[in-house]
Amino acid sequence: MKRLFDFTVSLIALIILSPVILLTALLIRWKIGSPVVFKQPRPGFNEQPFHVYKLRSMTDECDDNGDLLSDDIRLTSFGKLMRKFSLDELPQLWNVLKGDMSFVGPRPLLMEYLGLYDERQKKRHDVRPGITGWAQVNGRNAISWEQKFDYDVWYVENRSFWLDIKILFMTVMKVFKSEGISQDGQATVTKFKGNSASRRS
Repeated sequence: MKRLFDFTVSLIALIILSPVILLTALLIRWKIGSPVVFKQPRPGFNEQPFHVYKLRSMTDECDDNGDLLSDDIRLTSFGKLMRKFSLDELPQLWNVLKGDMSFVGPRPLLMEYLGLYDERQKKRHDVRPGITGWAQVNGRNAISWEQKFDYDVWYVENRSFWLDIKILFMTVMKVFKSEGISQDGQATVTKFKGNSASRRS
């Protein structure tokens, strides 16, 4: 039932929202440059990697050593607007249609985090990752990594179709209110460095 819902709704959403995606892509090409789509490998169900797609919201500015500058410098004003209304997430409808992701589930994070989770946190990969999830409607980027993972695992252990519907409705409200977009003092969110390191910070 969940997969049928994901496939049907993502197909309809892609058709309806294609003009929005196209217009946003054109604005990215004009204001930020190409490529307009950001692609990155992320761990999915059972930690199997897949490529997640997002509309680009940052520049590729580097320092003298060729290293990317911090997020707060590279995140443009247009990028901030996109993130405020989650427009950068729209290409993930394609991930949902393909079956890489679901509408609801733990957010797919970086591949480099896989070796940093404890045994309980690893359970977040027992389901398909989602565009939104229990952690996103309970703080998103404004909460600690440990809180996010606790919410993720709670979802895995208590998931149901009706919980997914509740999360989707809560997500719509969060997007309109623009809540939890970033951590305090951060343009986005700090990297996860492991449980002990996170507790010290």
